Amino acid sequence: MPIAINPRDRAVNAPRRASRLALIGATAALALGAAIGPAPLTPAYAEAPLSGSVASAGPATFADIVERVKPAVVAIKVKAVEDSQGGGGMFEMPDISPDDPMYRFFKRFGEQGQGRPQKHMTMSQGSGFIISPDGYVVTNNHVVEHANEVEVALDDGRTLPAKVVGTDKRTDLALLKINDGQKLPFVEWGASAPRVGDWVIAVGNPFGLGGSVTAGIVSARGRDIGAGPYDDFLQIDAPVNRGNSGGPAFDARGNVIGVNTAIYSPSGGSIGIGFAIPSEVAKDVVAALKEKGSVSRGWIGVKIQNVTQEIADSMGLKSIKGALIAQPQKGAPADEAGLKAGDVIVAVNGEKIETPRDLARRIAALGPGKTVDLTYQRSGAEKTVKLKLGTLPDEREARAEDENSERGPELSGLGIEVVPATDVRGAGREGVLVTDIDPSGAAAQKGLRRGDVIIEAGGQPVSSSRDLAAALEAARKDGRRSVLLRVKSADGAKFLAVPVKGAG
Repeated sequence: MPIAINPRDRAVNAPRRASRLALIGATAALALGAAIGPAPLTPAYAEAPLSGSVASAGPATFADIVERVKPAVVAIKVKAVEDSQGGGGMFEMPDISPDDPMYRFFKRFGEQGQGRPQKHMTMSQGSGFIISPDGYVVTNNHVVEHANEVEVALDDGRTLPAKVVGTDKRTDLALLKINDGQKLPFVEWGASAPRVGDWVIAVGNPFGLGGSVTAGIVSARGRDIGAGPYDDFLQIDAPVNRGNSGGPAFDARGNVIGVNTAIYSPSGGSIGIGFAIPSEVAKDVVAALKEKGSVSRGWIGVKIQNVTQEIADSMGLKSIKGALIAQPQKGAPADEAGLKAGDVIVAVNGEKIETPRDLARRIAALGPGKTVDLTYQRSGAEKTVKLKLGTLPDEREARAEDENSERGPELSGLGIEVVPATDVRGAGREGVLVTDIDPSGAAAQKGLRRGDVIIEAGGQPVSSSRDLAAALEAARKDGRRSVLLRVKSADGAKFLAVPVKGAG
């Protein structure tokens, strides 16, 4: 049966008891006032303090909730066989004479061990929770990523073998399947997103101790911790430790509001900053894993970045909202639809885009094959184009060579030296290569690095130091405080707004 809360639970009745206590306090105050004299007059327009305007709704105990949900929370035990180089330089020949009878033994032992692959067993543990009576179990991808064998330990002490149905590295989620031959206890996803300040209960298997429970509140929503392009974590202060990974975070009604996946900790233990994948993200991913074993996401094929205030000023934008296209991938849906570097995507199907992360999540969630209306800004005008989403490919790395080059003329104010990219093997056929840079200069402070290739300045292509200097001078004459550079680096293409020396 799905987990539910009895309306008679103490948590529901807490506000009523609190009201009664407040009423008793008011009666006592009135009686005291009658005994010692008239109560002081209070102006009719006086307002109650904010702290007194909200009735307390905190549960007196979490015991009833924990009793219901705990049978559905499981421990994940993972076995993996890894190869290692035998010996690996760890064997050291004893300092004995070749005439010693043991010399041949040690020499032969060392030769046999050196360089020969050896297998060793590793074991790790995590947490998970059952979401259906037929035994589907949710956990983190990183818990089972390299597993050769997975077992699920139930709350009643039984251990069952588990099959990995599917994993999704980008959201760090995995779906397992166990078969008990009978209906298993399970929990359900929360129907609504929690608010900051709501109660949260974490149940899991910290440090392999078995079922443990901690409680706290939701500290923040929408946290980006750099785990991936779809970061949208809940931050919770319920203590979460190693081994809690993949375990559920419950609300005060016993519904799953998140999947515990990471902590912020200098020591490896809880300091009250934990992160959970929101249920609204997890349940869609889990549904896709159950249906297909993998997750297919929409893709338009662009490298995007934030619109900073400096970039907005350089491009004449009225807002810093949206996603700036640093580089469209050749042949990708965005490229075929005519989108270019420098365009700022501001809406998808009429829904506004606030940040690049917002765009990535929106496009991914729509799925491949869908036709969308993409609204973007170019040269001060807003345009809309239809394009068909592709399928997000496997993760790729873009690499660029960092070559040594001859020194060229220094560009005053930026603290850089450049040469035409065509003069350096592997630098490409367009732009100028940064051969040297002053770490304290204006360009370095804005993120430019040695080995970067400046392709455009102020919207115009550059092929020499003179072109770059001319763009800076034009920006200075126009009274602009910065000039927008389009740069190709080892991380891909991006825009940087660098200050113009002497501009007002």
